[in-house]
Amino acid sequence: VQLQASGGGLVQAGGSLRLSCAASGITFSPYYMRWYRQAPGEQRERVASITSGGAINYADSVRGRFTISRDGTENTVYLQMNSLKSEDTAVYYCNVRRFFSTTYYWGQGTKFTVSS
Repeated sequence: VQLQASGGGLVQAGGSLRLSCAASGITFSPYYMRWYRQAPGEQRERVASITSGGAINYADSVRGRFTISRDGTENTVYLQMNSLKSEDTAVYYCNVRRFFSTTYYWGQGTKFTVSS
């Protein structure tokens, strides 16, 4: 499985940004596609999750501001981020994991900074 994330950059507080993660080589189902983030000096945390069946979950810190979606045809997952805050600044990683598996596939990460 290969994951290619894109969409990082610099955005002002209150602004919006969309991240994309293109997945290839997924030959199993069902699975999760997830976004994680890691801020400097912090542990990596899960931000949003969508299953191959379309079930969605969000971290409390982003619920109502972030939207995860998936293009099933192209196996691309998106993270639309609105009302951005400085604490959203992090490197964002996409991840794929098959249900009941302990194997995680990670993308290379994409960084964005929210300026206040």
